[in-house]
Amino acid sequence: MASILNSLSKISKKDVVLSVRDIKKTFIEGGQPLKVLRGGGFDLYRGEIVALVGQSGSGKSTLLQCVGLLDKPTSGDIFINGLPIDKMNEDTRTMLRRQKIGFVYQKHNLLSDFTALENVELPMLANGVDTEVACLRATKLLRAANVAHRACHFPGEMSGGEQQRTSLARALANNPEILLADEPTGSLDPENAVNVFDLLLSLVRKNNMSLLFVTHDMNLAKRADRIITIKDGIVK
Repeated sequence: MASILNSLSKISKKDVVLSVRDIKKTFIEGGQPLKVLRGGGFDLYRGEIVALVGQSGSGKSTLLQCVGLLDKPTSGDIFINGLPIDKMNEDTRTMLRRQKIGFVYQKHNLLSDFTALENVELPMLANGVDTEVACLRATKLLRAANVAHRACHFPGEMSGGEQQRTSLARALANNPEILLADEPTGSLDPENAVNVFDLLLSLVRKNNMSLLFVTHDMNLAKRADRIITIKDGIVK
């Protein structure tokens, strides 16, 4: 596992960090197959920002779950920095997800019984980072997300925009190479949506991350470097 993770860092800025090939995902509902993803694929390059668009129910979130290693496709291939995911055992997949992939959801998904600071610290602590180091980095991330003044507040004591900014800080906790965002501004009012999205793009650019984000808002999609679509379950 260590050799796999070490090889992941030996790539140039123009390398492909994520590749998807002929991806298919079928669920069984009521004893009948439901084909959500039906094929197609794409490449995501280091430092690139890509929007994923498509009608509701087209499979956007399912695709994000698969490339984020939270679910497995029924068939097809996913490569992280050229390494095939299907060749990895669960422990390696979990380690890869923790160290290389960050997630931002439509709803912040913060843990209600933990403060903003603690929510950002938790991913680092799960990776074995020293408590003091995790605290310092979490504080810096909250400052970068303009919510340092809320560090000791619980999610229920923060506004929707502040909660989503905190979730951005948490997604960056382990300095991921790939950031996946599923409708990251979908639950916010228009003003907060623009502010949070501006922050997201700024942090991604500053840290030279690769971002794949799902959105229904074409105004946001047009700010990406490139747009890919899902139509009839096929990624184009």
